[in-house]
Amino acid sequence: MDRRTFLGAMAGLVPAAAFTRTAAFAQSSPAASSGSRPLSIGAISAPNSLDPHFYQSPTNNQTLRQIFDPLVTEDATGTLRPLLAESWRALDETTWEFKLRPGIRFHDGTPLTPDDIAFTIERVPNVPNSPGSFVPYVRNVAAVEVVDDRTFRIRSKTPNPFLDRDFTNLYILSRKIHAGAETADFTSGKRAVGTGAFRYAGFTVGQQIELEPNPAYWGRTPGWSRIRTRFIPDAGARVAGLLSGDLDLIDGVPVQDVAHLTADKKVEIFSVASATSAYLFPDASRDQAPFVTDRAGRPLDRNPLKDVRVRQALSLAIDRKGIVERLLLGQGTPADQFAPPPAPDRLPNRAPIAVDVARAKRLLAEAGYPDGFGLTIHGPSGFFTGDVAVLQAIAQGFSRIGVETKVETLPIATFFSRATNREFALFLTTYATTNSAELLRQVVLTKNQDTGAGPFNRQRYSNPKLDAPLLAALGDFDAERRVARIRDALAALEEDVGVIPVFYPRFNWAGRKGYVRFVPGNAFGHTNAVFAEPV
Repeated sequence: MDRRTFLGAMAGLVPAAAFTRTAAFAQSSPAASSGSRPLSIGAISAPNSLDPHFYQSPTNNQTLRQIFDPLVTEDATGTLRPLLAESWRALDETTWEFKLRPGIRFHDGTPLTPDDIAFTIERVPNVPNSPGSFVPYVRNVAAVEVVDDRTFRIRSKTPNPFLDRDFTNLYILSRKIHAGAETADFTSGKRAVGTGAFRYAGFTVGQQIELEPNPAYWGRTPGWSRIRTRFIPDAGARVAGLLSGDLDLIDGVPVQDVAHLTADKKVEIFSVASATSAYLFPDASRDQAPFVTDRAGRPLDRNPLKDVRVRQALSLAIDRKGIVERLLLGQGTPADQFAPPPAPDRLPNRAPIAVDVARAKRLLAEAGYPDGFGLTIHGPSGFFTGDVAVLQAIAQGFSRIGVETKVETLPIATFFSRATNREFALFLTTYATTNSAELLRQVVLTKNQDTGAGPFNRQRYSNPKLDAPLLAALGDFDAERRVARIRDALAALEEDVGVIPVFYPRFNWAGRKGYVRFVPGNAFGHTNAVFAEPV
């Protein structure tokens, strides 16, 4: 590809301005002085660690975004914006150049340097026992070259048109501060030192985190004197805490409470359509699967979920429209495919997947299960609003086609640990992204420890018809061809029913009117003080 063709392709990859973005983004003004008001947040789920490279999960990411910064970030539309990097550009298909903002320091005063980016990339693959690794974002990096005290170049082993977007997911650490740091050192607070708007002030695992403003922050910080986030999985307790004045801001507002909280003159609702896909992940690979039985409860000799007709039948048994309209009271969108609506490279012009009980029964009969079978669906409790009720509604749909279904919910940490160990036949989870290629690479690309592919492919799904176009797309700088290949991969997944999309949730927060304003800074439903402003 010649330079003119290459630059033309780049114009379709991200807006041209993204390569020369300046400090005109939200962090344009100097750090605000410490405010006089504290902020008390009630959050639905708790991080399991403060190590920013230990576990790639929404809860960990949202919490740590207050303490650490990435080079680049996404706004609520999925557009890339500058953070630690004030500008960046692709020099060729395997070389990206970034320029750091001037004068950025870590909380202890240590200056940020290009070598810290090299250290961060080196550290990610060496974090032990990660239940959800960040390795896919750095595995293709061949070298980091320092140009000057603010400029560096990242060279990739193969072309990577998504390299700038990959770095929205990596929080930058300091070689001086964090060399040799273990995960426990972050969780204890000893090494929980970042460049972020807030500094560590205390953390009790599973209960709460306390933060204080960083007076030397390079950007604009909300004027809070102290942040206390309590982890409260019980929705009723969060709402009660808000109404009593014990909490100033809560997330995971129960759908049944949205209307009356909206009408409450002391409360304000903040809402965003998410980039999250809630889906079922079936075990389509093993000959025998746990929690699959005949209708009498006896284990089956063969795994019915290996048959695409069975997976199709289960998908057709789900009343997605009913779940969203009656169960979630409109706080979501019925799924039409795996990729969520904000992703511009998703399959176009799709109608929501319709329920068809009669066809589902025929497919089961064709697959050799005219009388159905027994199945247990697993899911996390307190992971997203209405998660348990959604599982029960799905189970009812399955039972209508002869698949006698039980529901078992587990605490979040237990659930994901067991799912990673392949202890379930079928489970409900979510993934949030504004990029279909990332969704496929992370969740359904054939798992490969050497390349870091498929870190969240917990069912070890493998589909050559998906892998081939996706792998080609991941290295393709031609925007039009890349999107076509991504859509080919999505179509292959859809045809094989490798996952069963259910819905795209809407996220709601509630706050004390006249005290706090919450402006969601991305489409991932993240709850943190970075997005909260005093009124």
